[in-house]
Amino acid sequence: MAGGGKVVLVTGVSRDLGRKFARAVALEPGVSRVIGVDVVPPRGDMGDVSFVRADIRNPVIAKVIAKEDVDTVVHMSVISTPGSAGGRNTMKELNVIGTMQLLAACQKAPGLRHLIVKSTTTVYGASNRDPAMFTEDMEPRRAPRAGYAKDVAEIEGYVRGFARRRPDVRVTLLRAANVIGPQVLSPITSYFRLPVLPTVLGYDARLQFLHQHDLLGVLRHSVNADVHGTFNIAGDGILMLSQAARRLQRPTVPMPGFAVGNVGSFLRSARVADFSPEQLSFLTYGRGVDTTRMRQVLGFEPRFTTAEAFADFGKSLPTTGGRSERVIAGIARQLPEPGSTRGGASEASGLVEIGPGGVRRG
Repeated sequence: MAGGGKVVLVTGVSRDLGRKFARAVALEPGVSRVIGVDVVPPRGDMGDVSFVRADIRNPVIAKVIAKEDVDTVVHMSVISTPGSAGGRNTMKELNVIGTMQLLAACQKAPGLRHLIVKSTTTVYGASNRDPAMFTEDMEPRRAPRAGYAKDVAEIEGYVRGFARRRPDVRVTLLRAANVIGPQVLSPITSYFRLPVLPTVLGYDARLQFLHQHDLLGVLRHSVNADVHGTFNIAGDGILMLSQAARRLQRPTVPMPGFAVGNVGSFLRSARVADFSPEQLSFLTYGRGVDTTRMRQVLGFEPRFTTAEAFADFGKSLPTTGGRSERVIAGIARQLPEPGSTRGGASEASGLVEIGPGGVRRG
C-alpha cells in the first residue's frame, strides 16, 4: 500500500453514484489514493480522485491496475438499462465482457488484496414461487433467460470463479435492493415518476429499497472492513406497491399483465420508463431479501428503512393533481372486459399515451 494507505480503483465513475462514491472514499483516512476509471469523463466534481479514461472491456485495464499499484478494486460499472448503454447488445458487452476483462486484470495483479462488486437483488428474479425472503445461499426459482438479470447471474459466476482462483483476495459481493433517492435514475424510479402507475390486476408486489446514501455507505464500509462473502443490502421493512402509490398520491390503473406489458413497450420506446420483462415480473410479484448477514457478518446498518428511503425519494415528486379520475376512466374504457378476448393484445396496444389531456390511442 502506497504511503500506508489503500490505493482504490473505482469503475463506472462517469455515472453519478460511481462519481460520488469515488469522491467519498477518497476522504477515508485509510485511503491514500483513488483512481476513477470509465470510457467518458464524469461531469461533476471528482475532488481528489484521479481520472483515467479507459474501457474495462480492453486488456489495457491490467496496465492501469499495475501502474497505479492498486490493492482494492470497486466494480460499479454494471448497467441496468439498455437505453443508457446504446442498446441491449452494447449493454451485455459492457456488463459481461467488461467484468471478464476486469477480473482477468485482477487475476494478474499480485498486489491486489480486495475486490468489491456492486451486484443487485435482481439476480433472485421475481416469480410466484419465491420464498418470503431470499437468503444469500438461495437460487432464483426461475433462472433468468435474458436482460439485466441474466447479465448479473453471469457476472456473479465469474466473480465466484475469480474468488476460487485467488483465495488470497477478499471478495465482497453486495447484492443491493432497488436503489432509490431524489437523484437516482433507474427503471424503478422512472416508473414511480409516471403521473399514473399501471399495475398488474390481482397482484400487489412487495418492495424493498436501499437509499442512495446507504449504497455509498455500504461501499465505503466494505472498503474498510476485513470481511468477504456475499451480502443482501436493503433497508428494513417492506412496502407493498399499493402503499407506495398511496404515499406518492399516484393513481393506479390495474390492468391484465399483457396490457401493462403493452403500455410498458410504448414507454420504453419513448424513453419514458424502462419496462423490461423482468421489470414487469418485479411489479407483479415483488421481492424480499433477508439482511441478517449484512448486520451480523458485514457489520453494516442502513440509516434509512425501506419506507424512509421511499419517502425521501417521494419528496422530490410533484403530485398528479385532479385529473386522476379522468385518466383512470379513460384507460379503463379501453381495456377488454374481464375474461373477454375481444380485441386481445392488439386492442390493448392502443394504450399508448398518458399525457395532460388523458389517454390517447396511437
